[in-house]
Amino acid sequence: MDYTIREILEHEYPLLNNFLYEAIFIPEGIETPPKTIITSPELQVYVERFGESKDDRGLVAEVDGKIIGAVWVRIMNDYGHIDDETPSLAISLYKEYRGFEIGTALMKEILVLLREHGYKRVSLSVQKANYAVKLYQKVGFEVVKENEEEYIMVNYL
Repeated sequence: MDYTIREILEHEYPLLNNFLYEAIFIPEGIETPPKTIITSPELQVYVERFGESKDDRGLVAEVDGKIIGAVWVRIMNDYGHIDDETPSLAISLYKEYRGFEIGTALMKEILVLLREHGYKRVSLSVQKANYAVKLYQKVGFEVVKENEEEYIMVNYL
């Protein structure tokens, strides 16, 4: 599949709401939550006023002119928060574009971007049952904390 990865443009920031919803891991047998779930404060921290902080950075993947995935970081007090110098990462692709290595490519590109901007590490939170754990490990993330349901992972850039 042919795709392009590029920096997200300001007029595309509202698309992060769609990708935030797509990023929600729904274990098998669990009902899909309504899209309004992303309006909760613990999820809005990922997208609200994106672009206003110098630490807000994002990339998108495009296929045939359509944005089909995004990866973005910001320093925020989210589930994967480590400290106030370490950005937290979010990534998602529309379901029909998963399994084509696009997520891996997005991850590798954002890690390069963060390194170029002087960050020392990046963190994320992921549910243990989420297949994406393998993707994160593949690109160099390691588990630094865990609880019953989730891992906090860090990539040392």
